[in-house]
This record gives sequence, structure tokens and C-alpha cells, in this order.
Amino acid sequence: MTTDVQPPSVRWTKQEVPGAGASAAHLTLSNPRQRNALTMGMYDQLELACEEIDADPEIRVTVLRGAGGRAFAAGTDIREFRGFTSGADGVAYEKRVGRAVERLAAVRMPVVGAVEGPAVGAGIALSVCCDLVLCTPDAVFGAPIARTLGNCLAPAVVARLYASLGRARTLRALLTAELIGAQEALAAGFVQEVVEREDFDERIAATCAGIARGAPLTLAALKEADRRVLAASAPGPADDLYELCYGSRDFREGVTAFLDKRTPDWQGR
Repeated sequence: MTTDVQPPSVRWTKQEVPGAGASAAHLTLSNPRQRNALTMGMYDQLELACEEIDADPEIRVTVLRGAGGRAFAAGTDIREFRGFTSGADGVAYEKRVGRAVERLAAVRMPVVGAVEGPAVGAGIALSVCCDLVLCTPDAVFGAPIARTLGNCLAPAVVARLYASLGRARTLRALLTAELIGAQEALAAGFVQEVVEREDFDERIAATCAGIARGAPLTLAALKEADRRVLAASAPGPADDLYELCYGSRDFREGVTAFLDKRTPDWQGR
């Protein structure tokens, strides 16, 4: 007997928003067997999907979520790192991922993050690019890379986390590799609502309807204003940081240990 397993993908569909005279794009991260961890191809598909969504004048709001309801996105699929041999590989990876992340942040109309379960690593990077985030009580946020892989986080993502979570909470989560629960994320203002699973889809739909009834030029202008405010404090290039971490023995050890399901042996080199 064969099992029909769909390849990892980022796909989107368009649905009319009742009573709004407009449509919503439903953008889905799909790699359920790896808790929707993103492959390189998925990052490229995400970038393309955002281009397509922006090209459709009927779309007034986008919902981003993970397939299957068990996870939003559990980082990058670690198997993608097995072929890395130098810091240059890390620089190329971060630039490729950065294009997708920045393209999501630049979507012209509002983006609602619908987070169920973990949004970690790349998952938190994508969720912090959303304009509103709603989550279920089991949602967790973080980037425990100091404990797992030994790589680093893009300064642009750190800057967005500072703006959404605050510097103290962000540094605590990153330096201790702790995950932030739904209620703490709500208290920090990173999450706007924590909604029980049985009511989640209905609340997402209601949020989209509320946005879609707004004046489209105003929605676009508010998004652009937000981008300009954040751009005023944008950090500079970080290729030196990427070279340092991705070119290290520790990063190769982190990837191997993760795939072998053991604790890494960090040596600081």
C-alpha cells in the first residue's frame, strides 16, 4: 500500500469575505511531518505567493497559518543544513530566507498570523512580520538556537521582536533558549488574542471581516507608515555574524546532534 504524501509547500487560496465586497488570501505553510518546518523551496514559494497576493486588487487581508493545526512553523527543516560546509553557505542561506521574510513584511494589505502550536525559529520570524497575531492556548514562540543549532538570528528579526515583545523578553528568550507561552505573548502585546481551538477559525474569520471592511487606501497607508517607522531603526548588514556562526565547528555539531537526537557538544570554535 502506498501513502500519498504531499511535498512541502507554501500555497494560497482566495476567498470572498462576506459583506465586505473584498477577498482574503489564505496562505498556508505545509510540511506537516516536520511540524511545518520550512525548506528552501518553501521560502522561495512564500516570496512568490506574496508577489501574487499583492498583484490581486481584490485582496484586502491575508491570513498566514500552518497546515494541519498542530504547528505554525517549527523553524527551518534542519535537513537543509546538512550540506553546509562554510560560513559562505550561511550567508547565502540568511539572504535567501531574508528575502522571503522581508517580502512577507512588505505585503501591501494587512496580514493576520493564525498561530496554533509552536512558532519557533523561522516560525517566530514569520509571525513577527504579521500585523496582527491570534493564537490558540497551546501556542509557543521563540528561537532556541543557543541550545539546538548554534547558528544566529537576523538582526532585522531581532529588531521586530524588540518592537513586539520588548528587549528584555526577547533577550531572555534568545539567551536562555526558553519559549514564550501564549499568555505571556498576549501580555507583551505580541499576540492580540488567545482563542480556544473550537472558536479559532470563527474568530480569524471575524477579524478578517473587520479589516476587509476598511478603506483599502487607508489600510495600505497604515501598513506603509508602520514599515517606515520600523525602517528608521533598521540594523545594518550581518554577514560577519553569519560567517562566524555558520562557519563554525559548533554549527556543524549542532546540526548533527539535532538529527541524531542528542545533546550538542559545544566547543566555541
